[in-house]
Amino acid sequence: MGVTIGVDVGGTKILAGTVTADGEILATGRRPTPRHDAEDVLATVSDVVQELADASAEPVEGVGVGIAGLVDADRSHVYFAPNLRWSQVPVRTVLEASTGLPVVVENDGNIAAWGEYRFGAGRGASDMVLVTVGTGIGGGIVIDGRLFRGAHGAAGEIGHLNAVPDGRACGCGRGGCWEQYASGNALVREARELAAERRSEAGLLLSFGDGTPEGVQGTDVTEAARAGDPIAVEAFTRVGTWLGRGLADLAAVLDPEVFVIGGGVSESGDLLLASARSTLSDKLIGQRNRPEPQVRVAELTNSAGIVGAADLARHRGPSA
Repeated sequence: MGVTIGVDVGGTKILAGTVTADGEILATGRRPTPRHDAEDVLATVSDVVQELADASAEPVEGVGVGIAGLVDADRSHVYFAPNLRWSQVPVRTVLEASTGLPVVVENDGNIAAWGEYRFGAGRGASDMVLVTVGTGIGGGIVIDGRLFRGAHGAAGEIGHLNAVPDGRACGCGRGGCWEQYASGNALVREARELAAERRSEAGLLLSFGDGTPEGVQGTDVTEAARAGDPIAVEAFTRVGTWLGRGLADLAAVLDPEVFVIGGGVSESGDLLLASARSTLSDKLIGQRNRPEPQVRVAELTNSAGIVGAADLARHRGPSA
């Protein structure tokens, strides 16, 4: 059996890897994402795919490509990718012509979810939701062993659930989206606001930055919280509480067996997840009279997209 290549196209970098049927990454490639048009980006993707294919000892059966944007139901065409400033890009057609290989295109949250479901923290579950907590919130939904993509391929944009009507402005153009309250950006905002209000309690936190609340960064909040700074700990608790509220809402609609929490902020562990789990239990419909979803930390971290995209390329039919 041959290998497949997974590609994760981000706003600043393109990561790719040659992956076996068991989810093992054999080789990787990396390129900066061209800050130009789709033609330049896809030429770079084609280049890194060709490099990996040429170096592979096994035949390459296909390519899976993850894009941070809305992808059509046929896993071919990108409707809209805001970070790349793309609109209506025929990704599969272009890449199949340039690589000579079958290509599957998917949303980046979905490829990460599929990777965790198949080979990571979601193994063994029939229904799983991945929630990636980074700069914003992304993720993907697996129901009965299949990615849930909706009628037009655009499902899974969970970061844009409305948490607060007419709340904080979001980059999507709406206000009050969940990611404005439960993301890495929200964590920094909470820490800065708390430090400005209660500066006498934030000495340790401020010492990790430039001494001002405005200079606090995400890594500063994590380091300070691990060292016991009360302001940093409270910022994590607030964001974790918002995360738990959103998980409870998702559970009311989807009733997953497992929530897998990924993204950079998840690396803080129980600093974030203790309050998230507690709030999920408190806000879950039926509360303790029903089974609760498990909350697990993602296992594949930065490789989830590569592994998931490669596996989708191997299973190109509707089963995934």
